[in-house]
Order: sequence, then C-alpha cells, then structure tokens
Amino acid sequence: MTSKTDRDAAVRGKSVLITGASRGIGAATARRFAAAGAKLGLAGRPSAELQAVADETGATLIPCDVADAAQVSSAVQAMVTAHGRLDVLINNAGLIDPIALIAQADPDAWGRQIDVNLKGVFYGLHAALPVMQKQGGGTILTVGSGAAYNALEGWSGYCASKAGAIMLTKAAHLEAGAKVRVLSLSPGTVATDMQRAIKTSGVNAVSQLDWEAHIPAEWPAEALLWMCTSDSDTYRGAEVSLRDEGIRRRLGLIA
Repeated sequence: MTSKTDRDAAVRGKSVLITGASRGIGAATARRFAAAGAKLGLAGRPSAELQAVADETGATLIPCDVADAAQVSSAVQAMVTAHGRLDVLINNAGLIDPIALIAQADPDAWGRQIDVNLKGVFYGLHAALPVMQKQGGGTILTVGSGAAYNALEGWSGYCASKAGAIMLTKAAHLEAGAKVRVLSLSPGTVATDMQRAIKTSGVNAVSQLDWEAHIPAEWPAEALLWMCTSDSDTYRGAEVSLRDEGIRRRLGLIA
C-alpha cells in the first residue's frame, strides 16, 4: 500500500503525456500529476478548454488528433525532445458518441469512435513502446470501461472499442518486456460531461442512474497515479477496477 506522498514521488520530475485532457478524467489527471511534480504534456486537438488546463497545470499543449498515427508519434517525440525520455503515457482520449442503435447509427460517426477509442490507443502504444524499451522502462496506462465486458443498447461502438482496448493492453503487456509496464483502468461511472451526454440520451440503464451514483473525476486521477507505482504491479497486463471497494480503500478514497 502506498501513501499519497509515495505516489507523488513516483512521478515527480518524470515526463508524462496525457491524451484527452480538456475535461473530465483527463483534466483531473493533469491536475493531480502536476501537483505531484510531473513534467506534463497534454496531447489533444487545440481548444480553449485544453489550453485552460495546460495553463493551470503548467503543462505543454501538444496539438494532436489521436486518430492520426503520425500526430501521436509526433506527440511522443515532442516529449522525448523536451525531456530526453517519456516515462508515462496515459491513453485517456475517448468518445461516447454516437449513442445510437446499430441500425440507425451514422457509419462515419461510428468509425470515428473506433478511430479515437481503439486505434488511438494502438497509436499510443505503437509510438511509446519502442521509446520506453530503448530507454529501459516506462508505464503505459489506458482508461478503459466496464462497457468492455457488458454489451449495452446504443453503445455498440463504445463497447466494441473498449473491449478492443483491453485486448491491446494484454497484447502489449506480452510484447513489452519486463521493464515496461502496461495497465488499464476501468473507472466505473464518473461525474463528467460524458455522463451528462449519456443521461441526456435516455438510452440504456446507465442513463437512468442518479447523478449521486457517479464518482468524482479525482478518484480515477488518483488511481492512475497509483498505477505508476510498483504497488500496482499485480495488475500489469490487466485492468484495475475502481468499482472494487478494496481498490478504493487501498487508495484512501473510502474508509
């Protein structure tokens, strides 16, 4: 078990790249890692929201569409150029849209969801693994979902992409070697703009949950920080579930 001080020490001064940090889990994670003293890069499509998070955390904003392999590679190389290495990559960028029945979904929007949620994770792994293997270590984290394991009406693209992402985590773990750590986090339902979109859709049981049922974005941020420590090594190649009360207690999130 680690304390917050121990978790801070694990990333202090380390080169950390986060995708999709303009809001929600990504923004909370940027704030938490900045507070721990990480050298942050935020990879994403430029927006006022992302710029605000970068300004608040002192992070470098790296323009990047995670659905474009070349741009993801450039983002990784920008961190290496700036800091000499990349210690942590957090594949957080993700889309819930389109929320639509398969027969009614727009194929282009569905394909974009796969491009971001699944191919974006692959592009991150593809770019970061060789860098970390060459430098002798590193950690790659992906933000997954319970939707990877349970089909939900209207979420075919989201469920399929998250199921693919956990398999990418498992495959990358097999290929990464002993010194590169690859893990995934299933945060559960989190009080973010994504949940507001889900609630507005009125589709499937998740949209019917009371807002009070969702955890704050700071919880997965703390979990991702913990996943950078050796205390989480038993989850390498697998997924940490923040629904697990044992994990919540281990992180000091509940008594």
